Amino acid sequence: MMGRDDIPVGVGGDGGISYSGTIYPNVGGYLPLIDQGMTTAGGCRYRQAIPLEGGGRLDVDTNYGIRKDFLPQVFHSGIPITLVPLDATNTIPINKEFFYEFEHRQGTYEAQYCFKSLKMARDTWFNDEFYTSYFMWDSFTSGVAISSMRNDKNGKYGNDFAQLEYMNITVVTSNKPYGVYDGSNPLFDGHTTPKFGLQKVGVHSGHVQTGITDNFCRVKGSNKGRCEDGYTKEVSSPEAAHIRVATKAKPNVDKNSPLDREFFVSFLEALNLQENSGRFDIKAQFPFYREVLNKPSLKSKRTGRPVIIDMDMSPGDFVSLIYLLKAPPEVIDLKGILVSGNGWANVASIDIIYDILHMMGHDDIPVGRGNTTALGTPSLGCEYVSIIPQGSGGLIDSDTLYGLARSLPRSPRRYTAENSVKYGAPRNTDHPELRQPLAFEVWQSIKEQLDPSEKITIITNGPLTNLANIMLSDRNSSSVIEKVYAVGGHIRDENDSKGNLFTVPSNRYAEFNMFLDPLAAKTVLESSLDITLIPLSSQRKAASFQRILQALKHADHTPESSFVHRLLLSLHDLQQKHGLYHHMDIFLGEILGAVYLVEGLNIKPSLQLKPISIVANNTTNMDGQIVINMQSASSVKVLSDFNTEDYYSRIANSLGHKERSAVIGSFEEQTAIWSRPPLKLET
Repeated sequence: MMGRDDIPVGVGGDGGISYSGTIYPNVGGYLPLIDQGMTTAGGCRYRQAIPLEGGGRLDVDTNYGIRKDFLPQVFHSGIPITLVPLDATNTIPINKEFFYEFEHRQGTYEAQYCFKSLKMARDTWFNDEFYTSYFMWDSFTSGVAISSMRNDKNGKYGNDFAQLEYMNITVVTSNKPYGVYDGSNPLFDGHTTPKFGLQKVGVHSGHVQTGITDNFCRVKGSNKGRCEDGYTKEVSSPEAAHIRVATKAKPNVDKNSPLDREFFVSFLEALNLQENSGRFDIKAQFPFYREVLNKPSLKSKRTGRPVIIDMDMSPGDFVSLIYLLKAPPEVIDLKGILVSGNGWANVASIDIIYDILHMMGHDDIPVGRGNTTALGTPSLGCEYVSIIPQGSGGLIDSDTLYGLARSLPRSPRRYTAENSVKYGAPRNTDHPELRQPLAFEVWQSIKEQLDPSEKITIITNGPLTNLANIMLSDRNSSSVIEKVYAVGGHIRDENDSKGNLFTVPSNRYAEFNMFLDPLAAKTVLESSLDITLIPLSSQRKAASFQRILQALKHADHTPESSFVHRLLLSLHDLQQKHGLYHHMDIFLGEILGAVYLVEGLNIKPSLQLKPISIVANNTTNMDGQIVINMQSASSVKVLSDFNTEDYYSRIANSLGHKERSAVIGSFEEQTAIWSRPPLKLET
C-alpha cells in the first residue's frame, strides 16, 4: 500500500535454548527466553496478559512481564537505549479533542485507515472509559525515536515530544526471597553457574511466576499480589543499567490549539502528508473491484441431513471442510460452522473459512466464533491452549494456512469487531450488522430453522468447548441433536500405545482435542448423546502422506483438489526437512471423521461400543485421557477400523469431482476479474 515492497520483514524462531545455556539457531521469537528449552510449550503466562478481545488493557506492572527475561540482556548489552515506559505513555491518552480533530483530518488513505481502526476500538470498547484508558503507546514511541534520531544527528540530544532523563534501572524477572530455588526458575535451578552470568542472589534469582493464578504470588486477604517479576525498577545495585528514559509527553507549545500534546500535532501532520502517501487501496488497485456473495442454487433438490461442523482451524479441519462442501447435497446439508478459539489457530483465522466458503460458492453458510478458553477456566486463562506451539506447525503457521491463505479468493465476509449497543457495546459502530456471529447464536439460528421432523448431526474436529457450552446453555439441545461424530481422543489399551501430546511428554496417553478442554470432553462424551468417536488409533491408519498425495495425483484436477494437494504437499515437505515439524501427519487423521460421516458403509467401518470416562481433574499429566470404565453409565461407538484403500480413493475422487466444484478458483483468478469491466448483459 505504501509503495515499500523493498523493506524486508523477519519473524523470530523457536530454536530454543538448552539447559546448559546453548543458544540454538532461530531462537528468540515465539517464546520468552525463560521458557526456551523447557519441556512444555510455555510462554502462556506472559501471553495471558494480552487482551484477547477488544477493550482489554495491560496493567502497569505487568507490561514488561511479556518479555521480561529478554530485557536485562538488552539493557546490559552496551547498546544506547531509550526506554519509553508506561509512566510516559500514560501521559498521552487519546482524549476527545484529539479524536475529533483526527476525524476531520483524513487527507490520505493511510490517515483514513488509521482513524477507522481507532474509531472501531472506541466504538467496541468494553465500557465508556476509552478516553481515559486508551493511550498512544506504540505511535508515541515511534515519534520519540524519530525525534531523537533527527535531533541527535545535530548533537542537540533533545526530544520534541518527550522529556528524557538518565536512570539506573533493571527489569526484575523473579520474586523475593531472592536466591531461594524452588524449581520455578530455569535460569538458576539445577545449575552450578547461573545462565547468562546472572547473580546468584539478585533480582533474577527468586521464584518465577507461573501464571495469573500462581498461589505463591497471592497475599491472603488482599487484592494485591506480592510478585514483582516484570517490574522495571530504578536500583543502585550492579545489576542496574544506565538507560535514557522518557518520563512524560511534552505539552503543546501552541496554547490556542485544540491538541494538548506536541506529538498529536506531528502525528496528524505526518499522516496527512501527500509526500510518501499510500499508493492505493484495493479499489484503486483493481479498478473494477466488486463484492459478490456466491450462494448455491439448490432449486427443488432434496437435501440430506442437516450438519454442523465444529473446528479449530487446523490444516486437517480445512481439508475436512472442503470435503464436506463437495458432498452431494442429498447426502448432507451443511448448515453452519462453529469455530473454537482455543485450538490450533487464533479466532481471526475465521477469515480463511470465509474465503473457502466464497471459493466453493457457499457464502450462505454462517460461521460462529466460540470461546477462546477451555470450559471452567478464567477469562484470560490458558492452562490448556498453551500446549499448542507458537511456531513450527502451531499458531503462526495455522493463521496463514502455511502461507496458502492468500492464494484463496477473498470473501466479502470478514472476521470483524464491528458491534452495536444491542450486543453490549457503549455505542453503535458504522456497520453493526457486520458483527462476527457467536457460536451459540449460529446454533440458535440453525435450530429455529429446522423442520419439526429434522435433527442436527454435529461433527467436531477440535476441542469440545463449543458443543459443551451449547449443551450447558440450551437444555433442549439434546432433543434436536441426532448424532455426534467426535474426532479425537485416545483410549488406553493393552498395547500401551501413546497419545500425541508431544508438547506435554508427562501426559503419555491423552490426545490434543481432549486435552485442550478436558471438562468439555467429559461433559459431551459422558452425556446421553448418540456419539461416534474417531479416536487417535483410527486416525493413525489414515495418516499416510504418501498414499493421500498419490491418490490426489491420479484424481481429476479441480481448484479445490489442487489447493488441498498443495497444502498437504507443503506439510509433507516440512515434516521431511525440519525436525520441529515432525508432527505434521497428525492433521491427516482429522479428515477421517468427515469422510466417515459422508461415506458411511462405503469405507467398510468397524464399530465397537465402549463404556468410557474422561479424566478432567486439573492434573497436566492426566487430563484429557480416556479410560475404559465398566461402571460408567455412558458408552460411545468407537470407529476401530475401516478400509484404507477405499478411504484414500474416495477422498481424492470427491475432491476431483467436477460437480460442486469451486465457483472461483483462486485470488489470482479473482484479481483478473477485478481488472476488467463486467460483461454487459444482452437486452
